[in-house]
Amino acid sequence: MYEKVCLAIAHYSQPTDLQLLFAFEYVGEIYHNPAKKVNGIDPGGGGGGIGSASGQQTPLFETYSDWDREIKRTGASEWRVCSVNEGYMISTCLPEYFVVPSSLADQDLKLYSYSFIGRRMPLWSWNHPNGSALVRMANIKDVLQQRRIDQRICNAITRSHPLRSDVYKSDLDKCLPNIQEIQAAHIKLKQLCVNEPFDETEEKWLSSLENTRWLEYIRAFLKHSAELVYMMECKHVSVVLQEEEGRDLSCLAASLIQVMLDPYFRTIVGFQSLIQKEWVMAGYQFLDRCNHLKRSDKESPLFLMFLDCVWQLLEQYPAAFEFSEVYLTILYDSARISLFGTFLFNCPHQRVKESTEFAISKNIQLGDEKGLRFPCVWDWSLQFTSRDRLLFHNPLYIGKSAPSVHNGALRTFKRSKKNYSSTLRGVPPALKNGIIGEQEFLPRRNSLILKLKPDFFQPAEGQSHNMEQYFRDWFAKPVDLHGVILPNLSGTQIKLWKLCYFRWVPEVQINHGGSITAFHRVSLLADEVDMLNRSLRQYKSNSSLQGPCSELDQSRMYFRANGLNDTSGAPDFLSSSFPFSPVGNLCRRSILGTPLSKFLSGAKIWLSTETLANED
Repeated sequence: MYEKVCLAIAHYSQPTDLQLLFAFEYVGEIYHNPAKKVNGIDPGGGGGGIGSASGQQTPLFETYSDWDREIKRTGASEWRVCSVNEGYMISTCLPEYFVVPSSLADQDLKLYSYSFIGRRMPLWSWNHPNGSALVRMANIKDVLQQRRIDQRICNAITRSHPLRSDVYKSDLDKCLPNIQEIQAAHIKLKQLCVNEPFDETEEKWLSSLENTRWLEYIRAFLKHSAELVYMMECKHVSVVLQEEEGRDLSCLAASLIQVMLDPYFRTIVGFQSLIQKEWVMAGYQFLDRCNHLKRSDKESPLFLMFLDCVWQLLEQYPAAFEFSEVYLTILYDSARISLFGTFLFNCPHQRVKESTEFAISKNIQLGDEKGLRFPCVWDWSLQFTSRDRLLFHNPLYIGKSAPSVHNGALRTFKRSKKNYSSTLRGVPPALKNGIIGEQEFLPRRNSLILKLKPDFFQPAEGQSHNMEQYFRDWFAKPVDLHGVILPNLSGTQIKLWKLCYFRWVPEVQINHGGSITAFHRVSLLADEVDMLNRSLRQYKSNSSLQGPCSELDQSRMYFRANGLNDTSGAPDFLSSSFPFSPVGNLCRRSILGTPLSKFLSGAKIWLSTETLANED
C-alpha cells in the first residue's frame, strides 16, 4: 500500500506530458461516472462559482455576452466585441472574443494580425469614465510596416476617445524587470524563507531579504502602474501597454491599474473576473510559468507577484477590499494545484485542443462542448465548506452602501469619504494638518516618483513635475475608498507578505500573535454590529425572533460573537500562520535526503495510471 501511494505521488507530481496531469484523469473519471459528486456537489462544470455573499457568478469571458456586459459596465461606447477569432482562426493565443475600437473593421484586423508577434492584435482591457482606454498590444514584428500599422491602431484608439485625446504608449520591456529577473528573485526569496535553517540566517536576514530584490520589483510594478493611473485619471489619455508578446508583464500591469482605478475589481467577484479577463483569457502561460510539468525553463512567478502587489494595497487600504489576505494566499495555492482548468493551460485554445485529444483517446463523448469542462477554481465550494469560505471576507471592508432602518423601512445610505480617517491609508507620520513634510513625503529613493534606471523610459521634465504634484495632492486628501487608490512606496510601507511566505516556517510562528489577532477582534465587532442590525430590522418589522430560519442565526464572519459586548479572548488554536499551519514542533526536518525524497527522485515517472491501478 505504501509503495502504491508513493508511485501515485511520483506519477502525478512529476508528469512527463500535459495529459498525465491529475486534472485529466480526474475529469475523465467524472465524465465516465457523471453521478459522482465531490462534497455533494457536481464538479464537472467550468462555469463561474459563487463569488460573494450576494451569490453573483464570476464572468468567465468565454462568450460574446460577457465582453458586451463589460463594455456596458465601463461605458466604452466607442468599442465593440470582435468575433474575428472565433474558432481560433486568427491566433491560437487570443480568446475567441475580445474588444476592439469600433472604427476598426474585421477585415483590417485580419490584415494587421500578420504583423504582430503571435498574431496578437491589440486587446482592450478597460475604460475610464472620462473616456480613456487601457489597451494591451504585442510588438509589431514587420519592421517595414511597423510605423504605418502602429499609426493606424493609435488613430483608431484616439477616435474611440470622446475628447480625441492622444495615446500614451508604455514599453513594459524597458520599464519593468523581465521574467528571468523575477524568477531569480523568487528563487532567492524561497531559499531564504523555506530552505535555509532560520536560526542560521536570523542575524543577516533583512540584508538577505533586500538582496533577493523581490520587494524592489514589487515596488517597481506598483510605481509604474501608479504612473499610468495618473496618465488616465489626470491627463485623460488612453494608455497602450506594449510588450514583446503581450502576455506576461502586461497581465500584471493592466490588472494593477484596474485595481487602483475601479472599486469593482476590489470586490471578490470583480477580482475574479479581472483574473479571468486579464490572465486566463488573455493567454497568460500558466502551464509554463507555474511549471506544472516540472521541466520548463520558462518558469516565472508573475501571478504570485501580482497577488503580492495586491496584498500591499490591501495592507495599506484595509477598508477598500472585500477580500482578505487568506483569500489571496489560497488563490496562489490554487494556481499551483494541477486540477483547476482556470490555471492549467497556456491559453484557452490549448485547453480545447488537449482536452479534445484526451476525450477521443478515452472514448468520451463531448457533444457540443468545446473540449472537456475542468473544475473552475471560482467554485470555491469544491475545496472549502461554507464556513471556511467566510475567511475570504475582510471584516474591515466598507461596501458601497450600508443598510439603515428608518421608520420601519430598510434604506441604504452612502458613506461620506469624510468619515474615513486618513490613517487607513498608512500615510507618512509627517502628515500634519494636511501638509506633508518635504523630507518625508517624496525622498528620491523611496517615493512614488522613484529615480528610474538609466534604461527605463524617462517622462518629460514638465510631465514628471506634474505627476509629482498629482501624487502630492492625492496623498494630502482623505482617501475615497470607492475611488482611486494609490500605493505608498516609502521603505516602511512595502512589506514582506508573511502569511504567504512564512506559514510553513515553525520558527517564526507566533502563538496568539500576528495579524490574525486583529482579524479575530474586528470580526467579533463586525458580528456584533450585524447582530444589532438584524435585531433592529426584526424589531421594526414586528417579526418573531424565533423559528428555524431566524435571521439572527446568519453571520458573514468566521469568528462570531457570543453576544453583545463579547469580551472573550482569542481561541487557543490561533497563531500567526492561521489558518494554514498551527504552532507545532520547532524541530523542522527537510524532506531532502529522506526515503520518500530518494524514492521520488528515482521513481519510474513513465508509469501510466493503468499501471498504478494494477499495482499490488
